[in-house]
Amino acid sequence: MAFTYTTLTQTIQDYVESNETTFVANLDTIIKQAEDRILKSIQLPDFRKSVSGSLTSGNQYLQMPSDFLAPYSLAVDNSGYEYLVIKDVNSIREMYPYNAQATPKYYGIFDDTSFIVGPTPNADYNVELHYFHKPVSIVDSLDGTSWLGTNAESLLLYGCLVEAYTFLKGDTDLLQVYNEQYKNSLAAMKSLGEGFNTTDNYRYGMLRTERQ
Repeated sequence: MAFTYTTLTQTIQDYVESNETTFVANLDTIIKQAEDRILKSIQLPDFRKSVSGSLTSGNQYLQMPSDFLAPYSLAVDNSGYEYLVIKDVNSIREMYPYNAQATPKYYGIFDDTSFIVGPTPNADYNVELHYFHKPVSIVDSLDGTSWLGTNAESLLLYGCLVEAYTFLKGDTDLLQVYNEQYKNSLAAMKSLGEGFNTTDNYRYGMLRTERQ
C-alpha cells in the first residue's frame, strides 16, 4: 500500500513498538534522514528535472535551483542548443579570464547557490538545465504524500526503520534484518529505475535478435 505521512509514522512506531515521547518527536528527522540516504544511493528518472534560465552578457554566474543535487547537463541556446562541458572552477578561470567573452563552452559548480561558465557570456543567452533534484519530503508535502511513499513503499519503510532502530539503539540482530531488507529493496528499485526505465522492449528485443 502507498504511504502517507500519517500512515508511515504510525507504521514505524508499530514496527519498533515504541511511542516514547523523544522518539516520536524525532520521527520527522528520522524520515528525512532515510529519504536523504535513498536519494544519495539511487538516481531514478522520476528525480530528473529540467528548468529554463538565462545568462546575462558580461556575467559568468548562473543561479542554481534550490532543489539542485547534481547536474545532468547544461545547454546554451545559440540558435540551437549547445551543451556545455562540466569542468573544475579553477580550470575555467585559468582558461578564460573574466574579460574573455564569447559563447560559453564550459560550466562548473561555483558554490551552493550558483554555477560559473566560461568564457563569460558575450550576449544574453537562454539556457536549459537538466538536473537531479531533491523531491519534497513526505514530511513537508502539503498533501502528506511523496513519490517514494507512493512508488517505493518498502524502500522508504525499511530506510526509516534502519534510522529509527539506530536512534533507539535497538537490538543489533533486528537492525541487521532491517538493513538487509533495505538493501534488497534498494537493489530492486535500482533494477527498475536505472535499468528497465532506460531500455524499451522494442530496442532491447532487436539487440537480442542481432546477437543470436
